[in-house]
Amino acid sequence: MKLPDGWRKERLSNISIIQTGIAKNQNNIENSIELPYLRVANVQEGFFDLNEIKTIRIPHEKIKRYKLISGDVLLTEGGDFDKLGRGAVWYEQIKDCVHQNHIFVVRPNNKHIISEFLSAQTGSTYGKKYFISCSKQSTNLASINSTQLKAFPVILPPLPEQKAIADLLSTWDETIEITERLIQAKEKQFKGNTQKLIDLRCTEWTHIKPKNMFDLITEKNHPNEELLSVTQDQGVIPRDMLKGRVMSPDGTTASYKHIKPGDFVISLRSFQGGIEYSKYQGIISPAYTVLRPKIKMDTDFYQIFFKTYIFIEKYLNLAVIGIRDGKQISIPDFLSIKIPLPPLEEQKRIAETLSVTQQEIDILKQLAEKYKTQKRGLMQKMLTGEWRVMSDVVKSYEENTKHQSAPEKWHSVGAEFNAHCE
Repeated sequence: MKLPDGWRKERLSNISIIQTGIAKNQNNIENSIELPYLRVANVQEGFFDLNEIKTIRIPHEKIKRYKLISGDVLLTEGGDFDKLGRGAVWYEQIKDCVHQNHIFVVRPNNKHIISEFLSAQTGSTYGKKYFISCSKQSTNLASINSTQLKAFPVILPPLPEQKAIADLLSTWDETIEITERLIQAKEKQFKGNTQKLIDLRCTEWTHIKPKNMFDLITEKNHPNEELLSVTQDQGVIPRDMLKGRVMSPDGTTASYKHIKPGDFVISLRSFQGGIEYSKYQGIISPAYTVLRPKIKMDTDFYQIFFKTYIFIEKYLNLAVIGIRDGKQISIPDFLSIKIPLPPLEEQKRIAETLSVTQQEIDILKQLAEKYKTQKRGLMQKMLTGEWRVMSDVVKSYEENTKHQSAPEKWHSVGAEFNAHCE
């Protein structure tokens, strides 16, 4: 990548302090204090979800080591691919807050880089490509360590241009955050309606064993069918929709299982997120268990039910077994537990009611993803120097040492970018 004159690259460790967080299972309780701490769930892409903040006991002598300060850039070490290098800038929204060991804190040297510009860069296509390229990967999972993070090659324009670019991108951040909060509100509404219509009614319904409701499907040798992936957030989807989040299978796919629309899938992580649903026909890894309904049922109802808290905790938990590498679902145990089977018409009514809110959530998520895509595209243009901030705008940042709101001229830049996206 050829950089514009005056721009340079620098290792992240040369322009910042990088630290890991406190381990949750520490037993040092003497001379300690209970403080709020951030978990991976709190650190989203470009903002923090602070609706649920947990606390942890920490020795007094370690407070300074783990305490967050305004301007820290927080990055998650991994998990699902979308959590890899996900992060935002901390502005001390919570006083005396510390962070979990699965979150990296980058404390930039503001003589070289501003926090907002660094956060935007790590969240850009450029940043994501780097993290994915050096991450440790397994099926649908990836993680980075502090050594890899320290080696991140930061692109450094002059400080005034960094500030100008960061202010422009903040417009998208604000819009994304508003949309994400709308999603959270709708999901809270959906959860409340689910509890009312399903959780509180479960004991009233007939219960039967899954083996009487589903057939286990083990059809193989369909190598020409589309390759599908099983995800907790989107269900069963074509693998190419994951945009590089997973690796292609090695060798033949002859042993992969055939799956059809309306089938359900028990995954290696179903004990956490429930059973997934497929709207697609294709093939999936033989590690998954495919369930095909063999009685009349409303699959929309069970698509919702199999993701509810009461199903995962009350029913599915009975089939969870511990193995050497963690937990998984025992298929024989699952087939033998009893789960609710409401009357078919009641299944349909409940599904129709809940589907309205679910559709609203899906539309908002699509909108949020559109904004994120626009921001990533804009960042890619600005980061490489393909698009440059107008010289008079940069000059205004040189003349003002204090952070200011984005100049009016950003409206023309935003309009130009949107025209490219259409």
